[in-house]
Amino acid sequence: ACKLLLVLDGLDESRHSLDFTNREVISDVTRVSSVNVLLVNLIQGNLLPSALIWITSRPAAANQIPPCCLDRVTEVRGFTDSQKEEYFRRRFHDEDLSKRVISHVKASRSLHIMCLIPVFCWITAKVLEDMLTAGQKEQLPKSLTDLYSHFLVFQMRRKKQKYEGHQRPEELAEADREVLLKLGRLAFEHLEKGTVWPGCFRGVGALGRVYRDVQKSVYCFVHLSVQEFLAAVYILLNLHEKTPPVDDFLSRVMKKSLESPNGHLDLFVRFLHGLSLKSNQRILGRLLNQTENHPDTTQKTINNLKEMKSDTVSPDRSINIFHCLLEMNDDSVHQEIQEFLKSQKKSEKRLSEIQRSPLAYLLQMVHTSEEGRRRLIPAVRNCRKELRELNLSESRLQESGVKLLCAGLESPNCKLETLILNSCGLSEISCGSLASSVTSNPSFLKELNLNSNKLLDSGVKLLCAGLESPNCKLEILRLLDCSLSERSCHFLASALKSEPSRLRVLNLSENQLLDSGVKLLCAGLESPNCKLEILRLWNCGLSERSCDYLASALTSNPSHLRILNLSENKLQDPGVKRLCAYLQNPLCQLDTLRMWNCGLSESSCNSLAAALECNPSHLRELNLSENKLQDSGVKLLSDLVNSPTYKLETLGL
Repeated sequence: ACKLLLVLDGLDESRHSLDFTNREVISDVTRVSSVNVLLVNLIQGNLLPSALIWITSRPAAANQIPPCCLDRVTEVRGFTDSQKEEYFRRRFHDEDLSKRVISHVKASRSLHIMCLIPVFCWITAKVLEDMLTAGQKEQLPKSLTDLYSHFLVFQMRRKKQKYEGHQRPEELAEADREVLLKLGRLAFEHLEKGTVWPGCFRGVGALGRVYRDVQKSVYCFVHLSVQEFLAAVYILLNLHEKTPPVDDFLSRVMKKSLESPNGHLDLFVRFLHGLSLKSNQRILGRLLNQTENHPDTTQKTINNLKEMKSDTVSPDRSINIFHCLLEMNDDSVHQEIQEFLKSQKKSEKRLSEIQRSPLAYLLQMVHTSEEGRRRLIPAVRNCRKELRELNLSESRLQESGVKLLCAGLESPNCKLETLILNSCGLSEISCGSLASSVTSNPSFLKELNLNSNKLLDSGVKLLCAGLESPNCKLEILRLLDCSLSERSCHFLASALKSEPSRLRVLNLSENQLLDSGVKLLCAGLESPNCKLEILRLWNCGLSERSCDYLASALTSNPSHLRILNLSENKLQDPGVKRLCAYLQNPLCQLDTLRMWNCGLSESSCNSLAAALECNPSHLRELNLSENKLQDSGVKLLSDLVNSPTYKLETLGL
């Protein structure tokens, strides 16, 4: 009566390489094989096919798993701004102390951003509590490197007090230096390979933890960022001994990190740049030999960062150049962007390469104040090729924020193509402002994502009035989980029938549209003006009757739709049988059909197999996961995958 759940916690900390190109298939639970091969077969569903697999990981390591093996992806984004403050208030019983900590974190851009990670809040609290309660007169840390340098000193001093029984001097002892350098070497060697090193040394405080079993003791870092920091300490110390030019060395390392597809060196490079400053070296005392930098070495390093070409790398990589500048206490790029945001000149201001990624990054933080939202107007109004996509998801924009934003969208200078407003607390009022924006002349907006906002049917009505305008260029509209009913389908059908209709992608998933809603929507789908290519209707309360309406509409206008997702609806076998009438149409171009958890049996496999035998040249992906297809049904479809006659490449079971 139950399913087995396997939790693979921390894939990014695993030293097992996952080779999904390996053809070794294991389905027998009694067969002995390596952990690597067993993991791959579990994830692919060859081994324990009915089991559920839950994997936690940093995004970079999650990319090892092919998309075809994933049913659902959830991103945990950490603390919001209000939760950061709540953490520090609960962490300290002294109200005055908590206020001072919160004030300092909010004033430091680097610390405030990183505090979305709970463990980073813990590190910050440890360091600031120690410094503030001890009455130290030195400046509180403002950068990431500054903070971790203090954290390292704090942990070594705490270890000394706990295990050696007397107060430790601020400078690190030679024995500690030797231990930490060995630790740093291990950290770096495994960081370079892209793996987390689970080996640590006894007695280094909260830098690592020990786990014991019968045969041996295993140590690991308390957090990956600690490994990255110690790796930077190790490399910089060796750099001092070999004495190459520091600025040249940092430039080479930065270029190597930009080439990384998953960003595993990003934080390490930030620490390296931060540790090149004398101020951070002084914090660590005798652990680091003082560099013999020329007076202009720091400025050369900053200039190298600003001049670095980043237009060929991903935004996630290029933004790290901006972070490295912040670690070197250089605020010039941020100040230049602030000036750009304030400027109302339309033709004289242009963004440099180094400014583009930070601008997009800062715009994502605009929910912090009304003033931040106001500054969006000139930024969006003045943008030309610099800013094509704006993602303000989970920002507290509300209606007032969207109205201000739309003032920029309506400018003839705005070239924005993608606007993402996921979970921004919007209502139907926002749709009126957005409809006005997409009908402005000219409008370049091609994608609008309004997922998880309570737009209601009245909001969709306003939005569709804009879609019907000949000036509207919108091709992608995402309205997942927007509290819509069948009435919204009537307005959308009207938009699909309009001349010209440019809409190519429509996502209405997780709205209770019901069969009556699909019937209304099909009036638009069967129009010769409709050019829709992707339609997603998963979890919309549909039954087999919706399949009737869809089959009829798509048979009338069969040549455009490529992807159809009807998952998590009670379609049953009769629904699939009716849908197969459309699949048999020689004009059908559908290449992806998803119907997982739709209450299907082996009878649906018979219908699908028969349909594909009549028209074998189009369907490439078929997902029927979480249906009781039985062995006989699966064999029918598997034979189609293995046959060269059919184009079916991916079968989700």
